[in-house]
Amino acid sequence: MATPRKTQVRFRERADLLDFLLEVSAVTAETLDLDRLMSNVADIVKDVIPHELFAILLYHERTRALLMRYSRGHRDEVAKNLSIGLGEGITGATAALRQPILVPDTRKEPRYLNALDAVRAELAVPMLARGKLVGVIDLQATRLNAFSEQDRALLALIANRVGGAIDNARLYRRVERQNRTLRVLSHLSQEFSSILEIDELLTKIAITVRALINFDAFSIYLLDTDRKLLHCRFSQRYDEKVAIENIELGKGITGAAAQSRQPIRVADVTQDPRYIWSHEDIRSEVAVPLILHDRVIGVMDLESVRLAFFTDDHVRALSLLAPQIATSVENARLYEELAQRERRMEEDLSAAFRLQSVLLPRTAPDIAGLEIGIRARPAREISGDLYDFFEHKDGTTLIAFGDVSGKGAAAALYGALISGLLRILAPRRRGTSQLMRLMNETLLERKVDAQYATLSLLQWDPAHLSFTLTSAGTLPPILCRDGKIIVSESTGIPIGLLEDQDYEQVAIPAESGDLLLLYSDGVEDQLSGTEDYGRERLENLLSANCRKRPEEVASAILDDIDSFRGATPLTDDQTVIALRVL
Repeated sequence: MATPRKTQVRFRERADLLDFLLEVSAVTAETLDLDRLMSNVADIVKDVIPHELFAILLYHERTRALLMRYSRGHRDEVAKNLSIGLGEGITGATAALRQPILVPDTRKEPRYLNALDAVRAELAVPMLARGKLVGVIDLQATRLNAFSEQDRALLALIANRVGGAIDNARLYRRVERQNRTLRVLSHLSQEFSSILEIDELLTKIAITVRALINFDAFSIYLLDTDRKLLHCRFSQRYDEKVAIENIELGKGITGAAAQSRQPIRVADVTQDPRYIWSHEDIRSEVAVPLILHDRVIGVMDLESVRLAFFTDDHVRALSLLAPQIATSVENARLYEELAQRERRMEEDLSAAFRLQSVLLPRTAPDIAGLEIGIRARPAREISGDLYDFFEHKDGTTLIAFGDVSGKGAAAALYGALISGLLRILAPRRRGTSQLMRLMNETLLERKVDAQYATLSLLQWDPAHLSFTLTSAGTLPPILCRDGKIIVSESTGIPIGLLEDQDYEQVAIPAESGDLLLLYSDGVEDQLSGTEDYGRERLENLLSANCRKRPEEVASAILDDIDSFRGATPLTDDQTVIALRVL
């Protein structure tokens, strides 16, 4: 006589079974987190059907294969690397037939794929949603005849209810990934264009891509056209920077991507003769060429230890990123060449510093209706940040605040040019948008290769307690009112870069006691290792110090940056201007 099973004991009445199925529906409907959902399913099945090995395999239409997405009891190497085609093994047959398969004795089943020598019985049930295959729930046990027909029927009922939930969770994850990609893309122009140190830029690119795609290895190769090879400029494996050999053009997957000028995705590198073996654990790879002005300048390469890890969505996201990365890398590379020339001008830094001391106010001027605090420090001996104040006869005051691309003498001299132009042009133009357009046109008449500047023009009207802002690529000022943060929105192309640019004016109404903060991107971008200071930390600090005097607020920000960065040197010039409305 057979031993009573847990399922038979639990569901003596039809009502008990209905209650259980309602419980299954409730548990699977409570979350759209795929990992949590599959863990809940595993708990449900374990509660009613005894087994030793549990797995959820999800179907990928692109590869027409089942990949183990969640497991209990399986070895790690099996869980990470198992890929089963339709019709292969018990699970593959279940997926192909879309019918449950019960195997009382695996030793007598030729389709059985040995996961563990001790396994004697297997039960596999397909999951379907809206008529399409979602995946398979697979149970294995070490006893002969471990699963009954009641178990098969019960697992099929569970699968019918969780298939749609898992499909919805996968769709939700995909939509979230796409939204995250779009959010990242919307910020890339400002993020990348402000970084012209190539090592810093490539580190930032790796961090940005990692937020979109959880790779195991990331490299950027730059093309040396004279030698016809790809020089590895940046490589990171498992969060550590590594040295990678150069690759001949046309060789390997990266070389093929550069030569074909098309992205190349490889689901299984062991099956691709082009793959250059460097790490035995790598299983899939995607390489995307970096093209600028119809010219390949390099390749971005990602690798994963998982088979067929990279998807069409990944390729689309990387292809959208590639042009911006190509532009930023090329700008950084040009800047690197300029920086090499700068080193020959070190003897002129002292004179440049004296000139800058004359051009930039070192103390806050007396402006009607405002109390001002200024703190500034360069990453090198002199700064590429610039600021100035211009009082008009009608009682208004123009505040200019900007950041020249690069650092050092070249940036300071370009900043001196901008300061001189402002002193000439500011009294002639009252509208900030008109003045910004004129500044852009004037700089383009004196264009310096690979040199431009971000600039904010902020007009203060004490009679109406209002600011008027025109921005050309600077970070938006932050307004703190009674400890609450208000961020203004204003965008524009940096001056000295593109012709025929129009700039908008944005009104910022103020109240007595408000604190308005202007700050250069060197504040947010300050690194501590690979972590940056970031806007969130800055806003929290400003909120906590909102009622302090402006000079104290500016000092608190730089002190907090020093505490954050520790032994890490200044990443960029850092300037903070705090304006208190009286």
